[in-house]
Amino acid sequence: MTTYRDSGVDIDKAERFVEYIKGKLKSKGTITPFGGFAGGLALEGFKNPVVFSSADGVGTKLMVAQAVGKHEGVGIDLVAMNVNDLITTGARPWFFLDYIATGRLELGVLQRVIDGVVKGCEEAGLILLGGETAEMPDFYPEGVYDLAGFCVGVCEREEVITGESIKEGDTLLGLPSSGFHSNGFSLIRKVLKDRGLKFTDYLEEFKTTVAELLLVPTRIYVKELERLKSRVKVKAIAHITGGGIPGNLVRVLPEGLKAVVEKSQLPPNPVFDWIRELGNVPEEEMFRTFNMGVGMILITEGNETPEGAFRLGYVEKGNKGVEII
Repeated sequence: MTTYRDSGVDIDKAERFVEYIKGKLKSKGTITPFGGFAGGLALEGFKNPVVFSSADGVGTKLMVAQAVGKHEGVGIDLVAMNVNDLITTGARPWFFLDYIATGRLELGVLQRVIDGVVKGCEEAGLILLGGETAEMPDFYPEGVYDLAGFCVGVCEREEVITGESIKEGDTLLGLPSSGFHSNGFSLIRKVLKDRGLKFTDYLEEFKTTVAELLLVPTRIYVKELERLKSRVKVKAIAHITGGGIPGNLVRVLPEGLKAVVEKSQLPPNPVFDWIRELGNVPEEEMFRTFNMGVGMILITEGNETPEGAFRLGYVEKGNKGVEII
């Protein structure tokens, strides 16, 4: 007799994982209980609501986490990468879904991942509404998993941030990143391989290992952004992810305007100097690959720089683009 477990799929273990997740969550206005075929929430308290959604993953940062057995941080990363995209629209995060695919379901590992997802959702004010865990032997090698996340938010139509009102003289405000966040890890891993460094190697200048340096979780900006929006008029927001400052800031600019970013205003973060020097990475490539210490850029009216933000540059007339000076 041949069973599903014989093929590498353990349904009983998957059910125990669902029960573990249920134990981590509290009902927050859900219509249906966690673990059903779909999750339901009542849309209340809005007059003219607009719903936004985002989808993202963690990328090859997962390879670092899996190599050293540290998994909670990438769960936070998964939430952060999605929610930070979402809030650029003006929407308030509402609920989150996760997708975990693995060759063999290892409860201890995935419990740590979901602990991070729950922690990230709590920090972002999100409801973890549901998800999917797929055990796929022969597709993923044993010990390997991949993550994807899906975030939904809502706001009143008049609260939507479009960038349409950006004009010459507007100010660029930056919010500091916590480090590499979840982008550029393919380049980082190549540099480390070329220089013969292992994830477990100790870095004296940072007083930590390579892995610990790389696995600092992506910063979640929900609460900070809400505070700033009450202080300054925010016309556009760019989440600085893959493509770096030039590749993401240009996405929010109207035609006929360019953003001028002043390098001297970037917050000092030695991790970027470290990888640049270690790999002899050209400056232009650094700016196209990494956030360079800036997790979010706000385009605002006026010259006020609220606490927690820093002035990064300005908007002027010109061909649509980003100039770094």
